[in-house]
Amino acid sequence: MHPIRRSPDYTLMAVVALLLGIGIVMVYTSSTAIAEADFGNRYYFLVRQAIWVAIGLGSMAVFASINPWFWQRHSRTALLVAIVLLILVVIPGVGISRLGARRWLGYGQLAFQPSEVTKFAFIMWLSTYLARNARDVQNFVRGLLPPLLVLGLLFGLIMLEPDLGTSLTLAGTGGLMLFAAGARLSHLAGLAVVGVAGIFALAKIDEERWSRITTFLNPWADPTDSGYQIIQALLAFGSGGLFGVGIGQSRQKYFYLPERHTDMIYAVLGEELGFIGAVLVLLLFFAFAWRGYRISIQAPDRFTSLLAAGVTSLITLQAALNIAVVTASVPSTGIPLPFLSYGGTSLLITLSGVGILLGVSRYCRN
Repeated sequence: MHPIRRSPDYTLMAVVALLLGIGIVMVYTSSTAIAEADFGNRYYFLVRQAIWVAIGLGSMAVFASINPWFWQRHSRTALLVAIVLLILVVIPGVGISRLGARRWLGYGQLAFQPSEVTKFAFIMWLSTYLARNARDVQNFVRGLLPPLLVLGLLFGLIMLEPDLGTSLTLAGTGGLMLFAAGARLSHLAGLAVVGVAGIFALAKIDEERWSRITTFLNPWADPTDSGYQIIQALLAFGSGGLFGVGIGQSRQKYFYLPERHTDMIYAVLGEELGFIGAVLVLLLFFAFAWRGYRISIQAPDRFTSLLAAGVTSLITLQAALNIAVVTASVPSTGIPLPFLSYGGTSLLITLSGVGILLGVSRYCRN
């Protein structure tokens, strides 16, 4: 018997609304030059982002109204569907290739990324598994090995696209959920060491990935090629100063900074809104993490607690990784900033995940 439903977490909703509002403004101001040049319409990306926000908010409302234990009952089916989609996307002629990566299924503007669906399917399945096997979580073979094998399969399929950023986010989310479930720190530390070594090996055998690491260490060694993007991002932050150059006044958006309205949108934000605006966005993500983990702590049972922790960790880790890349704190991976970057699939799935989190909040204690 489940607790009586309450109102959803309005503070979390307010934080998401603020991030979406900032995102719409930044998508517009960062994309006007490329939209005018490529489509003859400076509002091209703004209109599409606004449409996806509206669709995403509708999806969030629907998911928030669904009993969170519904995901527990259908977690295995969701995971199997995600695996099938990941297999389909890497098949030549089935998956859609863009910019050297095969990450999409569908046709034209109706294409979507199965890896986005996979992230939440894995969270649902892992929450269910850890809730049902709570007594074995500190035993490596009985408790940790099965989810590690599933994670390894998903990681491998996503890397075939390839998409290192999503793979790392998925692995990090899984690790945090295992920690929340009570796994031994010695086991997690050992897995972290193996994971870092594996990532290093994956980078070493691929010339492009390895160049990202060497470029990260010294982007000015190749300022016109591999180091170009990160140098332009740092120039954007430097130009912004404390208060920014003003909304719409970015110079880097005029074909200097690649991916200005998608993965690198935080750099344009730092240029136009300055240090103050960049810190404000950081604080909003901290607020999102605070409310999400609070929901996890107050959730009515182990499954919903882990589900809320997983969704919160996924979105927070993705934001942290994007901001770290844009500020040259880690090597480039290519991952959007939740709620802010332009992109339909990512925004829709992220807001659906927020809906799941709000659904859990309706059954929280206190």
